[in-house]
Amino acid sequence: MIYIALFVLLVLIEILYFQIADRYNIIDKPNTRSSHTLVTLRGGGIIFPIAITIAFFLGYVSWEITLAVAIVAIVSFIDDIKPLSQLPRFVSHVIAVALVFYDLNLFSESLWLLPIVFVLMIGWVNAFNFMDGINGITVLYALTAIISFSLLPVHTSNLPLLITMGLSCLAFAIFNVRIKAKTFAGDVGSISMAMFLGYFMIKTILDTNQLGYILFFSVYGIDAVMTIINRIKKRENIFKPHRSHLYQYLANEMGFSHVLVSIFYAVIQLLINGLVIYMDSRGNLSGLFVIEFLFTLTLVYLLLRGLFVRKMNQN
Repeated sequence: MIYIALFVLLVLIEILYFQIADRYNIIDKPNTRSSHTLVTLRGGGIIFPIAITIAFFLGYVSWEITLAVAIVAIVSFIDDIKPLSQLPRFVSHVIAVALVFYDLNLFSESLWLLPIVFVLMIGWVNAFNFMDGINGITVLYALTAIISFSLLPVHTSNLPLLITMGLSCLAFAIFNVRIKAKTFAGDVGSISMAMFLGYFMIKTILDTNQLGYILFFSVYGIDAVMTIINRIKKRENIFKPHRSHLYQYLANEMGFSHVLVSIFYAVIQLLINGLVIYMDSRGNLSGLFVIEFLFTLTLVYLLLRGLFVRKMNQN
């Protein structure tokens, strides 16, 4: 019963935010780099840090993670309204990651490990932030990860938190997973969710002592890495907005439905996650399997990307 009430509350908060965003003109105007063509309310993903805050007061999450998400959310929301320089954004990410490390007691681990995890975490947060390009992709991908984490026995005690965040995704999805989205997550939503998911990924790896769960982020991870490599080869500024992810090609140049592409990404990732959970339950989630799987998935991705790029060039 509490979860039904929580879901209704989150929907009402989202609707209230729309009134505020509309009044103060917090909108996304389409440009040549955009995947949308209509003026859309920005920052609907504010519901994610709000959900974390509610979870904190319900005793579901630590103050460290709540504060980490709140810090990046506040800075990101300001950036959504009035663009900030790289420095305040980077500083907020560093502080938030440090809080995540503190919560997970990572500062007691080997010193050589900390910079590696730090770079991966910062990279993940920024890569996930660029995902908010087409209707549904951010929230459906996040929901896929949350469902997958919820299925792991090590997270039984974390189910209330995961359910709360899942409900925030559903509340946001009502207004985002549409042919014509009413709102986008904005930096406040995508970066907040990225920090939360990154935290759970590190926590999962530590609790299970199984690095193979990194495959939970493999579909978008490979798309992000290969897109960055491709942009570097073209000597493009990788920190500027673009439309060169595979999902953007599918939705924009190839004309597939945004929602259909987002569902495709989420379903493929969910199937992979199911395989990962099954392999681990059988004791077969070895380092060799992870490497071979990533190599195969990357090869399939490159073949598909090459196919669609050739089709685009022919049109």
